[in-house]
Amino acid sequence: MAVGCLPVLIAMVLTGTEAVPGPKPLGVFPDAGGCHLAQFQSLSPQELQAFKKAKDTFEESLSLKAWSCRPRLFPRTWDLQQLQVWERPVALEAEVALTLKVLETMADRSLGSILDQPLHTLRHIQSELQACMEAQPPAGPRPRGRLHHWLHRLHEAPKKEPLSCLETSVMFNLFRLLTRDLKCVASGDLCA
Repeated sequence: MAVGCLPVLIAMVLTGTEAVPGPKPLGVFPDAGGCHLAQFQSLSPQELQAFKKAKDTFEESLSLKAWSCRPRLFPRTWDLQQLQVWERPVALEAEVALTLKVLETMADRSLGSILDQPLHTLRHIQSELQACMEAQPPAGPRPRGRLHHWLHRLHEAPKKEPLSCLETSVMFNLFRLLTRDLKCVASGDLCA
């Protein structure tokens, strides 16, 4: 070993740093490198109210229809805390992407201007998630396990679910997405 490397190695051992830097999970430095997810630890009351208004309007229209859907797209057991920290933004981005796709369709058909503010907020969240994922080195091989299952489920939902069931699942999942999933990803390592 070269003499000049020894002080560096000793310093690394004493400080607990790695010899070869690896990819850092998003939560380690939530606002580093163009990644600004910490701003989403809580949404403003106005933003939440816009989502509530859209959900309430949708629920009113549901009461006029008879519908039955298979098991929920977003089951109660779906919890981002079950994923590794680096997997959470990937799962959340897929969840937001599907939500945007469904809400944009609903805005074109029925809910129109009621969805303007929620769509704007979700697009902003999605762009920040994408910026964070682009700022990180590739995590390695393709997603496996629970993350793979969730991503596959979200990807297949538009093909397998009737539109009315997809809309219902997305609308009933909105507040969990905003208050639990988004907050968990924004909290990074602190989400336990």
